[in-house]
Amino acid sequence: MSRTSPTPQPGESSPLLQQSRPPQQQQQKMTSLLFWKVGAVFGATAVGLGAFGAHGLKKRIADPAKLANWSTAAHYQLVHSVALLLASGNPVAATLFTAGMTMFSGSIYALTLNTEKFKFLGPVTPIGGLCLIAGWLVLAFGKKGGPPQWPRF
Repeated sequence: MSRTSPTPQPGESSPLLQQSRPPQQQQQKMTSLLFWKVGAVFGATAVGLGAFGAHGLKKRIADPAKLANWSTAAHYQLVHSVALLLASGNPVAATLFTAGMTMFSGSIYALTLNTEKFKFLGPVTPIGGLCLIAGWLVLAFGKKGGPPQWPRF
């Protein structure tokens, strides 16, 4: 006498019959969740750094151009943090946004605080800007175009 498992009928579901996610899907979910968290942390730090620039930095730096540069860096970081949240399911765009914010805003913050010490970062700023532009273009024309797929927590 042979034992066979019953064949599920259409519409039936059984925990024993459900398969776990393939490793590639699991990796994509983990990557999406990582970029989601990075975007949220970058957003929080943008607000904090923007507030510092508006209040604390004015006590240390009198040059209005430097204060405006700091404000620009915080603004771009905040806008692109939201873009990173939207792009969290697109690893190419998300990587470009992360690199772009780090290089663009990060170099401006450093140059504002100490231009002489961090002048080697001057060429990094436009590279960061190009990464931000590329991130938007990947969202527009990349393979994974369309509405975002929000990570599930």
